[in-house]
Amino acid sequence: MNQSHLPLSIFLADEAETIRLGEELALTVKPGDCIALIGDLGAGKSTLARALIRAIADEDALEVPSPTFTIVQSYALRFPVAHLDLYRLSDVSELDELGIDEMLFDGVCLIEWPEMASSELPKDSTITLRLTHQGDGRVATIDAPPKQRARLERVLAIREFLDENGKKNASRRYFSGDAAYRTYELVRDANGQALLMDWQPPPRGPVIKDGKTYAEIVHLAREVKPFVAIQRFLGENDFTVPQILAQDLKRGILLLGDIGRDGVLDEEGAPIEERYLESVACLAALHETPAPGDITLADGATYEISPFDADAMKIETSLLLDWYLPHIRGEEIDESEKQSFFAVWDQLIEKLDDAEQGLLLRDFHSPNIIWQADKSGIQRVGIIDFQDAMIGPMAYDLASVIQDARVTISPELQARLMAHYLDIRRKNTDFDEKTFLKAFAIMAAQRNCKLVGIWVRLMKRDDKPHYMKHMPRTFSYLRSALEHPDLAPLRDWFESAGVDLHQQ
Repeated sequence: MNQSHLPLSIFLADEAETIRLGEELALTVKPGDCIALIGDLGAGKSTLARALIRAIADEDALEVPSPTFTIVQSYALRFPVAHLDLYRLSDVSELDELGIDEMLFDGVCLIEWPEMASSELPKDSTITLRLTHQGDGRVATIDAPPKQRARLERVLAIREFLDENGKKNASRRYFSGDAAYRTYELVRDANGQALLMDWQPPPRGPVIKDGKTYAEIVHLAREVKPFVAIQRFLGENDFTVPQILAQDLKRGILLLGDIGRDGVLDEEGAPIEERYLESVACLAALHETPAPGDITLADGATYEISPFDADAMKIETSLLLDWYLPHIRGEEIDESEKQSFFAVWDQLIEKLDDAEQGLLLRDFHSPNIIWQADKSGIQRVGIIDFQDAMIGPMAYDLASVIQDARVTISPELQARLMAHYLDIRRKNTDFDEKTFLKAFAIMAAQRNCKLVGIWVRLMKRDDKPHYMKHMPRTFSYLRSALEHPDLAPLRDWFESAGVDLHQQ
C-alpha cells in the first residue's frame, strides 16, 4: 500500500494530548466535513469531542453536554457544529429523521458511535478517528479522504514547527483566513499571545497573457518570502510591523508578534481623524525613505521587489471591463471599446514618467492599519498585509488611505488629510507637489476602476453580494479623481461608454 494512503497514527500519552488533538482537528475541519469517532467506553471520545467544539467556539469553559440522551446537540459557532451520539439508535432508518445531510450542507458533524451510520456517511468527506488504549495512554488512528488528510497533515506540520520553537504547550485557535491559501492562528501560552501565519502556495491559475496568470501580471505574492523581506525593510526603518518570532520559509510558516486589533475606525465604523492624520504622516515618512533595492533575508537569499508596471496597472483596470460593464449592460463589451479604454490608460501611464517612485504598500487602508496607543508619532501606525508591495508611484498608497475603499471619508476630511501630508513633504525642497498631485489623481482613478470591477466579481463569482454596498462610495472617489485636468481622456471615455458616474 502507498505510504500516503496509510492511516495516520498519533500516540496520546495523557488527557492533555487528547485535548490538543481535538483542538488541532478544530483547525482542519470545514463545512461539509464529518468526523466519525470510534472507541470503547473510556477511550476518550467525549474528551476529544469537547475539546474540538470548545476550540471552534474559542471558549474553554463552553458547556458541552453529552448527546447520549438527546442524540444531537447543536452549536451555532463560526460554522454550525452538530455533535451526535448514535449509541441508542436501534435502526439505520432512524438516521433519516436526524437529517445528517442537512447538517453537513453548511456545517460539521461530529459523531460518536458512528457504526450504525457507516453506510450513510459521505465517503468523500468523512474523517474516521479511532481511539484505542495503549499502556497508560491511547493511540489515535485517523483515516481521511485526500483533502481532509492534507489539511490534517498541514496542522501537524505546524505542531512540529511550534514544538521546535518553544511553543509545545501552546493552545491554537483559528483567527482568520484572508485568502484560500493563507490563514492565521492565535497561539497562546504562558508567555502571551502570538499569531501564526500559514501560507501555502496557491494554484497557479489560468494563463491569460504572454504566458502569465493574472496574479503574475499584477505581482501578487505567492509565497511567504515577500512578507519577510518587506517586514525586514520596514522594521529596519523604524516603522511598526509585526515582529517575526520564528520562521520556516520552505514550509511557509511564520510566528508573528501580535500587534493588536485596535484600528482607525470608531465603534460605528467611522474614521477617527487623529488616526488617519497619523497614518498619512506615516506614509509621508515612508515616502522620504529611500526605496529598497534587493532585500537580503536572514538565510542569505535575496528578494527583488516587483515594479508596478504598465501591464499590472492596465490589467487591474480591465476588471471594470470584464465585470462591471457587463453587469450593468447585461452583455459583454466589444473589442473596440476595450482597446479605446486601454489607449486612454496608455496615455495616463505615460504621464506617470515623472512621478515620484518608491515602495508602495498596495493596500494601505483601514483593514491593514493597527493603532498602537502605547507608542508615539508614526510608530503608533502599525502596518500589516504588505506582502504585495511594489516599486512604483508612491501616490498610490496615499490615494488608498485618503479614499478608503471600505470607509466613507468625507471630502472635507480628504482635504485635511491631503493638506497634512503635503505640509510634511514640503519640508523637502526636492518634493514636486504638482507632479505628485497628478500622480495621485491617476493612481486614485486606477485603483477605483479596479475596485468597481472587484465588487461585481465578488458578488457574481464568489457569492458575496454585500461588497456591492461599497459601489456608490467607490464611484464618488472616482469622480473626485476625474476632476484633475490630466484625467480628461478617461472622463471622456466614461461619457462615451454611457457609464453613470453618479452611482447611488
